[in-house]
Amino acid sequence: MGGAGLPDHLGGDKAYSSRRNRRYLRRRRIKPTIPEPRDQRAHRIRRGSRGGRPAGFDKTIYKRRNEVERTINALKNFRAVATRFDKRAYVLHGTVTLASIRLWLRP
Repeated sequence: MGGAGLPDHLGGDKAYSSRRNRRYLRRRRIKPTIPEPRDQRAHRIRRGSRGGRPAGFDKTIYKRRNEVERTINALKNFRAVATRFDKRAYVLHGTVTLASIRLWLRP
């Protein structure tokens, strides 16, 4: 975590690769790991030196994003987690913890 509770890194898919999003993250000193879509890359290259530098992208960090998404989807297979029956945060936290333990112990 960065200062003041802000993350120091953020991962996203190609849908979040706009200049506006990247500028927002840069102002807050959050490093993005968002792939650049082909059309944006082609447009940047077409503009030449005015198109700016290529967006930094770390493939190894991006691969970890997939693991997180798969884990969240596995947790959503538990009805109580998916529907959020629990009204209080500490009860929901316990439900997610229990579901995580069951996933971890699954053969």
